Amino acid sequence: MKISPYLIFNGDCRAAFTFYQQCLQAQIEAMMTFGETPAAEHVPKEHHDLIIHTCLKVGDQMLMASDTTPDRPTPGMSGCSISLNVDSIAEAERVFNALAEGGKVDMPLEATFWAARFGMLVDRFGVSWMVNCEKDQ
Repeated sequence: MKISPYLIFNGDCRAAFTFYQQCLQAQIEAMMTFGETPAAEHVPKEHHDLIIHTCLKVGDQMLMASDTTPDRPTPGMSGCSISLNVDSIAEAERVFNALAEGGKVDMPLEATFWAARFGMLVDRFGVSWMVNCEKDQ
């Protein structure tokens, strides 16, 4: 069994996942709009460019997401973080700095009593991340 986080965005899913693809050096496996589905005729035209489903393959894990429609907005993402565990300090620094661009650092990436590096941030799309490197390899 694997756990795959599923994020809901208010119209910026495509921009977020394009950003995550670059930051995480990952691969977008699928990205489909509401207008590309068989139900397109039942969706208002102004919603056709919103993402109904996307998958980002990060190593052997999947991060998935979609946009919600404007008539059902989400109040934002809070109370949950995506935790990334990396194998080297250099990778922790690269990923942390990339995700932090345009966002807000809650805890700088630094050595802790449990890890060689750990840091927390909220990216420019409002998603919380924790980057952890237990020991440098």
